[in-house]
Amino acid sequence: MTTLFTNARLIDPSRNSDAPGWVLVCDGKITALGNDTPSETADETIDCGGKCLAPGIVDIGVKVCEPGERHKESYKTAGLAAAAGGVTTMVTRPDTLPAIDTPEVLEFVERRANEAAPVNVVPMAALTKGREGKEMTEIGFLMDAGAIAFTDCDHVVTNNKVLSRAMTYARANGALVMSHPQDPGLSKGASANASKFAALRGLPAVSPMAERMGLDRDLALVEMTGVKYHADQITAARALPALERAKKNGFDVTAGTSIHHLTLNELDVADYRTFYKVKPPLRAEEDRLALVEAVKSGLIDVICSMHTPQDEESKRLPFEEAASGAVGLETLLPAAMQLYQNGDLTLPQLFKAMALNPANRLGLPAGRIEEGAPADFVVFDPDAPFILDRFTLQSKSKNTPFDGAKMQGKVHATYVAGKAVYRRD
Repeated sequence: MTTLFTNARLIDPSRNSDAPGWVLVCDGKITALGNDTPSETADETIDCGGKCLAPGIVDIGVKVCEPGERHKESYKTAGLAAAAGGVTTMVTRPDTLPAIDTPEVLEFVERRANEAAPVNVVPMAALTKGREGKEMTEIGFLMDAGAIAFTDCDHVVTNNKVLSRAMTYARANGALVMSHPQDPGLSKGASANASKFAALRGLPAVSPMAERMGLDRDLALVEMTGVKYHADQITAARALPALERAKKNGFDVTAGTSIHHLTLNELDVADYRTFYKVKPPLRAEEDRLALVEAVKSGLIDVICSMHTPQDEESKRLPFEEAASGAVGLETLLPAAMQLYQNGDLTLPQLFKAMALNPANRLGLPAGRIEEGAPADFVVFDPDAPFILDRFTLQSKSKNTPFDGAKMQGKVHATYVAGKAVYRRD
């Protein structure tokens, strides 16, 4: 079975190109492409109508609440949300109940994902048992079972000896360690960014220096152990110089940031709107602008949704008590289009950060439009306007900060291995 995608605006981040073209797919892989008139014939021809055809998004750091909190999100609903948002690969977090810290739990997760999700699911495993920071997990066995990286998520390992041993063992196995750079003592109990705005509203706040301190500690251990390291979310301008030095020194270091920190700032919290409460907290506008420049320059490698479902009961609380996190699988692409429409980033730059770079970091063949690559695509219109209604989202939880927002960028179809997993009616 061959499929020819014609009349497309091809977004190829590996070549930094944005041009009209066509793509031929056979047996789930790209077999030919070009920018001229296609001479190839196929069993099926799909006219993209001049819309963008880009690599499917590879979203690092998606929380699916199986096992333990299936009422917030299941692999089925997360997979449907991913497909509707142009995400063809979900890289899932291990901060479940219980944590994904043994091969048995990991195998359960993989089985559930393969049964229920229409998109690719690649799991991460916990770095320490129970994410308690006391004893490292069986990294080698977990890698054999399919773990692609190791992280304790927002449970920062405070014992440097434990962390250094885990990093050393990960280095010996060629494993990637992902960390949440934050000083846990300074950030404990905080719900907002330290600023005049937070002080006026009486919110417990954390200085951006907590992020810099956490990153400095991690990078010192990276220098000592030589481990492959990825910072899940850089959100403060003060952390960027340390990241830049680490890269210049040749450390195997990459970093990501969430789409919420690229498009929102601390003032959006306004009158204690808990859907804007995320972790780390939304920062100052100066930080947001610095992050956009860091993505543009390549200092920050990855843009992710940091999809964190929370039910109504955990969000409809006073701001200090409300749970942190926002869903983002379906809003990642239209939110990213704000950066494109504003002229901050081009479409190839955005898809380099949302697809190519995360795929490269994890050793996946996805994230590119080239011969031999998987036919994982998203077809979308970057200019199509709409007003987001959170109740139309596929996710079980509806905790998005973009509810009621005027957005641009509609996904028209998503393909995994050349097969449509989503089509807009």
